[in-house]
Parts: sequence; structure tokens; C-alpha cells
Amino acid sequence: MNEILTQEKSIYLQISEMLENDILRDILLEEERVPSTNELAKLYAINPATAAKGINILVEQEILYKKRGIGMFVKAGAKTKIKKRRQSEFFDHYVKKLLEEAESIGITKEELVVMIEESK
Repeated sequence: MNEILTQEKSIYLQISEMLENDILRDILLEEERVPSTNELAKLYAINPATAAKGINILVEQEILYKKRGIGMFVKAGAKTKIKKRRQSEFFDHYVKKLLEEAESIGITKEELVVMIEESK
């Protein structure tokens, strides 16, 4: 959680994404405690309510869960769940658009595959 907040999107969304990124990178492991809202607020000099809003997104998505009196923890299976959702978003936002644009300018799927292979 050493990333820098930007003006590009809401702070609470950035907090949520940073926690997800830490889970994907195995910085935060399943069943491990995540920083509290107060710790996040202090680290990023933000309002604790903003940090809580970012954490609550992950609770609603069943990525994090609360252990009463102890804090928030990464739920078992969270990494897999995040990967699946992000892969689906990647397909929807990038692959579909790439295929549509390729088709509109006359590039076949086979030609597209060749282009991708040559770009490595």
C-alpha cells in the first residue's frame, strides 16, 4: 500500500483498487488482516470515512470480511475472485473493442493473432 493517490478517480475507489492489487501481488494474503480505516486515513492523509467507503466496496464484493473486535481480513478465495472479475473486465473493455475495430478495418482474427505474436 505504498501507491500514490491521484486526481483521476475517487479516492475511495483508489483505496479499493490498491487493496485488490496488494491481494493479487500476495502482499495481502488470504485470511490476513488488512490495514484499518484509521491506518489508511493516516497513511494517505484522508478522511477515515473515505477509507471506510473503499473497504466497504470490497466487503460488498465478498473480498474482505470483518472479524468483530479485530478488524477486516482477506476472505479465502479473494485472489481468484478478483482475477476472474478483472479478466472479464479486460475482455469487455479491451478484447471486444479490439476485435470490433479489427473487423471494421478488415483485419481477420488470424492476422490479429499474428500481430500479437510478433509484438512479443
